[in-house]
Amino acid sequence: MDVKEVLCMNGGEGDNSYVQNSTYIQKVARKLKPLLENAVRAVVLEDSQSHGLLNIADLGCASGANTFFVIATVVDTVKSTCQELNRATPDLQIYLNDLVANDFNSLFKGLTRIQFQNENMSCFVMGAPGSFYGLLFPRNSMHFLHSCYCVHWLSQVPPGLTSEGGLPLNKGAICISKTSPPLVSKAYLSQFQKDLTLFLSCRSKEMTSEGRTVFILHGRSSEDPTGGEDFISWQHISKAISDLVSEGLIEEEKLDSFNVPYYTASKEEIIDIVEKEGSFTVELIETSIDHFVDEDMDNQSKARKIAKNFRCFSEPVLAYHFGNAIMDKLYDKIACNLTERLATKTCEQVSISVVLRRKATFTK
Repeated sequence: MDVKEVLCMNGGEGDNSYVQNSTYIQKVARKLKPLLENAVRAVVLEDSQSHGLLNIADLGCASGANTFFVIATVVDTVKSTCQELNRATPDLQIYLNDLVANDFNSLFKGLTRIQFQNENMSCFVMGAPGSFYGLLFPRNSMHFLHSCYCVHWLSQVPPGLTSEGGLPLNKGAICISKTSPPLVSKAYLSQFQKDLTLFLSCRSKEMTSEGRTVFILHGRSSEDPTGGEDFISWQHISKAISDLVSEGLIEEEKLDSFNVPYYTASKEEIIDIVEKEGSFTVELIETSIDHFVDEDMDNQSKARKIAKNFRCFSEPVLAYHFGNAIMDKLYDKIACNLTERLATKTCEQVSISVVLRRKATFTK
């Protein structure tokens, strides 16, 4: 599987689309709005290199309302901060980045709902397709970079998940789980370290001195790489696939030959990578825990809604490997399993928010 060619959120505006089922990510983004505002405000207050133009990007923007919320927050914060300083408002160039399989048509259709231009500011929005595990923009050009729920996706499935004889090390699972041997966790962590280091290195080359990078990702609260008691979406997807193998609906070889390119890091792992890469200072890193759905819903309705959330981001990579024909049964099984879980446990997911400042003295 070539991740760059396959990975995307479900496109369009249908029942299983990212547009219709990304409310959890929107909730997280709105909760963290003050963090985003403070970072943008810091960029404006320290601005000495923009020459009347701020370059901003949303990395891994997908096609839902979250990126529109980010754009609106950035625009409003720049305007209000400049008004406070009695300073002319700069023009904004906003780049919306995602992989080539992203539904850019729905993305730009949604942009028509936002009013950008006014007598005091011009805001220009454009697409920037490509992997953020590589350079996307000219050197020293970007002032503010944002990414929400994307950096946990790896650039590739980690190597080293089969034995010397070609047997799967992570048999019966598609991600790190309680049954995974230590070598699996080590392989996933190693790939995450390489990818996040590359992500930071590329961003540091693109950013102006003192620019800010903000990213929010799915993480874990424990040192245990299996997630401990954390609610890990891919573990529930993995269990449902295993159930369908037991029912004869999916071949066991199909399960054993698939590993998802996704890693839920701890706060400590992220800090360690940032410090070793060296081009950024951590201004803020915090962990938050949020319910997937409203608590006043009945368990069956909650389970169906969570399963739809899972489907909007996981279906493209799963359908590529397991085939489209099994997808309805798979997500029905996930909903059934989650209904049983909700009888005794809640479904809360861990998010880690990071604000980085590009070091002024860093030599690129």
